[in-house]
Amino acid sequence: MADAVIDVVEMEELPLIVDLYDQIFRPSRDLAGFRRRYLGRYNILQMVARVKDRPVGFFLGFELKPTTFFAWFYGVLPDFRRQGVASQLMDAAHDWARQHEYETIRVECHNAHRPLLHLSIALGYDIVGIRYDHERGDNLIIFEKSLGD
Repeated sequence: MADAVIDVVEMEELPLIVDLYDQIFRPSRDLAGFRRRYLGRYNILQMVARVKDRPVGFFLGFELKPTTFFAWFYGVLPDFRRQGVASQLMDAAHDWARQHEYETIRVECHNAHRPLLHLSIALGYDIVGIRYDHERGDNLIIFEKSLGD
């Protein structure tokens, strides 16, 4: 298991997160797109996972509604997958959301992203629905997890 250090980072680190995103996902996105998505959002959370000071993963989220926190994007560089980094990121996000008095955390995932589907189930998320993603022309599976003890 990787000994990742998970840090909550400020908005100045968004270019680093966008760079990580573009190394992990396709199609790539630009910085302006992330900033637009943040407009009007409350309690934005950005975290970076580092292994030996190298950024290897990230988490982005924000309040969906007063009791629900939304895990918008997270990912880990291919060379660092299957080492527990994604689980560490999600555990840190769960802890942060609990500290900020959220009751539920939500994740949405495309069916093709099997590792995220498996991880969500392993972390105790329940499938609560699906929705159509117009941007990608595909359905998203909606997962939620209660943050209560």
